[in-house]
Amino acid sequence: MTTANLTRAEARSRTAALTVDTYDVTLDVTGAEEPGNAWFDTTTTITFTSSAPTTLLDFLDGQVQRVVVNGADLPSAAYDGARVALGELSTEAINTVTVVGRGRYSTSGQGLHRFTDLADGNTYLYTQYEPSDSRRVYAQFDQPDLKAHHTFHIAAPEGWLVWSNQPEVATGPGPVEGTSWHHFAPTPPLSTYLSAVMAGPYHRVSDQWTSEDGSLTVDLGLACRPDRAKHLDAEVLFDLTKRGLEFFNREFGYPYPWGKYDQIFVPEYNLGAMENPGCVTFTEQYLFREAATRSQYAGRCNTLLHEMSHMWFGDLVTPRWWDDLWLKESFAEFMGTHASIAIDAFAEAWVGFAGRRKAWAYSQDQLPTTHPIVADIPDVEAARQNFDGITYAKGASVLKQLVHYVGLQPFFAGARSYFAAHAYGSTSLADLLVELERSSGRDLGPWTKAWLETAGPDELAARVTTADDGTMAELRIEQTSLDAISGQRVHRPHVIAVGLYDLVESHAGGEPRLVRRGAPIEVELAGEGAVVEAASGQLLPALVLVNDGDWTYAKVRLDERSARAAVDHVGHVDDPLARALLWSQLWSMTRDGDLLVRDYLRAVTTHAAAEDDAATLGSLLSQAQSAIESFEHPDRVPPARREWVSAVRSLLGSDAISDDQRLLLARAFAVAAATVADPEVVDDVRDLLSVPQVVVPALEVGQDLRWSLVSALVATGSETTGVAEEELVRDNSMDGRTRLRQVLASSPEADPRALVDGLLTPGALSNDHVDAVIAGLRTPLREEATDGAVGDLFARATAIWADHSIEIAQRLVRGLFPTARPAETADRGRAWLAGEGAEAPAALRRIVLEQVDFCERRARVQSANA
Repeated sequence: MTTANLTRAEARSRTAALTVDTYDVTLDVTGAEEPGNAWFDTTTTITFTSSAPTTLLDFLDGQVQRVVVNGADLPSAAYDGARVALGELSTEAINTVTVVGRGRYSTSGQGLHRFTDLADGNTYLYTQYEPSDSRRVYAQFDQPDLKAHHTFHIAAPEGWLVWSNQPEVATGPGPVEGTSWHHFAPTPPLSTYLSAVMAGPYHRVSDQWTSEDGSLTVDLGLACRPDRAKHLDAEVLFDLTKRGLEFFNREFGYPYPWGKYDQIFVPEYNLGAMENPGCVTFTEQYLFREAATRSQYAGRCNTLLHEMSHMWFGDLVTPRWWDDLWLKESFAEFMGTHASIAIDAFAEAWVGFAGRRKAWAYSQDQLPTTHPIVADIPDVEAARQNFDGITYAKGASVLKQLVHYVGLQPFFAGARSYFAAHAYGSTSLADLLVELERSSGRDLGPWTKAWLETAGPDELAARVTTADDGTMAELRIEQTSLDAISGQRVHRPHVIAVGLYDLVESHAGGEPRLVRRGAPIEVELAGEGAVVEAASGQLLPALVLVNDGDWTYAKVRLDERSARAAVDHVGHVDDPLARALLWSQLWSMTRDGDLLVRDYLRAVTTHAAAEDDAATLGSLLSQAQSAIESFEHPDRVPPARREWVSAVRSLLGSDAISDDQRLLLARAFAVAAATVADPEVVDDVRDLLSVPQVVVPALEVGQDLRWSLVSALVATGSETTGVAEEELVRDNSMDGRTRLRQVLASSPEADPRALVDGLLTPGALSNDHVDAVIAGLRTPLREEATDGAVGDLFARATAIWADHSIEIAQRLVRGLFPTARPAETADRGRAWLAGEGAEAPAALRRIVLEQVDFCERRARVQSANA
């Protein structure tokens, strides 16, 4: 283990010895516009007390020119490339340490990321630190519980917008002509990973929010690259921001604590967003370049509110160590959805959550790398791997169950007490439980152990015993409640609703509808299942929906009768949440091999036109394509592709669909068309590019959709790459250039070995460009050629991990993992894990374990579909 990988034990040792007071950070980025300049100047002065005469300071992948400890210079040997060894510390007085050095600009999205837009020549900077990359920019004690006041001084080219966590308090002439200094107010106590700096010729819009009671006024800002300014719907974003601040300010009972609230949309971003207090960053993909669906706007709203809730959960009160990452992420995930409804923005928010986010959680929770929500995180490398579906979506699902368990108002009351007791501090699970138990009057110990300290989903299934007269003699909910790691029973408690659905003939003579029989029946489970007493003697329903209303987190298995009814009639269920749950359950059965791919595709093609929730429709169209490519038997893949693209094209031509449905179907058609070199399909793609309104009236073919259509032509060999070069003339932007890389990589004309060599050259490509080339190489028709070009990935995996930053290495190992022969790949992967890979870094082993598990699932399900 290198000194770059800070361990929990080391962090706890520093916590016991240190109290950090201030960071004074000076960054000089005046040379950022020079392409050959890889470095920026960084100087940090830290004041702290220490009970130990020595300690280690974090500064990763930089150059150290001088270290001064209490007025005395340390030798250069004190720096090993990751840490500075500090000696001669006072154990009785305040220590002052200054580190003068240089940091490296990033192209991986870690640390200080530099992006130069080749379309206009402008350079843009932003920082991204979580969990442990702030040490790439300035010297520090990089762990969440050592909070301190931060003061930033930034030298940048004249005319640049420069933002940090606090308001700018002074400016002046910079160190050289044509530059400026920007000085910012000190922050309240802040974890190092939450500090932030943004600099560049960004476009800015300002506004202000005043709370309804008039007690608080907050300056608001939005920023983006000028190229995106025409897509910056500032009025909508400011309105959501103001409503969100009002909601959280009221419900959390603690005034917004960070002075200002700026939000900036940045290029080449690895995440959806990051909660830097007072200076939140978002991917600029949230500024939609073309027509977007309601679900896209709902997703953006959810992210905006998720990050805003972090201003309290995570920023004001911060997890002591990454074991309790869920203390902020699960809460923010829950709050983003809950607040979307509470502020009257998107009433259907829990529908999208049920169909998308929980599907992510269920998939992650069934992997061999699953872990409890409260995870064991021994070091920061492990922490980086745990920003996953369990920490986010499962955690939020469990919190939703907790809200039903303790009540919404006691839940918020506990949160208010938590903030009041621990403002600007750091906490662990026990600190939150104290407040929730006090506010709810419940003992949460058993609940915590069952839900937060064990892994894996419960499985719930309805079992119906039918009486001779056709009624239900008994409806029993069977519960399998095991810890996925130990295999022991854990008896997780659930409060669920069970819906009984009947087939009812339509008055208009159309398809019969699945209609819920009265109100759902509430049932409490405690680990052994339960008999639904209220169902006894009732007529046998067409479908039993366990977890109707989606109150709990559990994998639900439809009984055979209910599965048939769902496949045949899911589109004719009035409740959009019930439909989302049924679609999710059908997809789960398809992934498990319990439902044939052809039956899932039949359900989608039959009912897609009736699905008016855009989030649900988007998910099932994507899952249908995945079912073909991942789970259909190889012999049936070519005809399944042809049948699917034909079905989507037919649905797209319907006059009865909405604008959202039309747009989603057009996107699905472009993806499907890239897998079929059929002349009729190719003609449709060409016509959608040249005369879209003739082919599909009312369809708006925006630039991103155009690129997908161009990609389909090139990937199938129906057009040369010249058509992509022509498209770049229409879209000579950052996005256009990135999409061009993807299209070129997908072409049969391209040399996959040369592309793989380029990917594996350290520093050759930025994070977005790596993604684009991998996406092109992984076009379905390139699967065999790409696997051949990669060769033996297992022989190269350790070198890939060593040669690249962790962000890039993760993309490479996942993206280049063999896909064409899953059973063979799984065997080779298991051999690597037992042999050479036994000593590989834990994060690399985790990725390989997950990929091998997916290969085994693919092989198993493909056989079931033979």
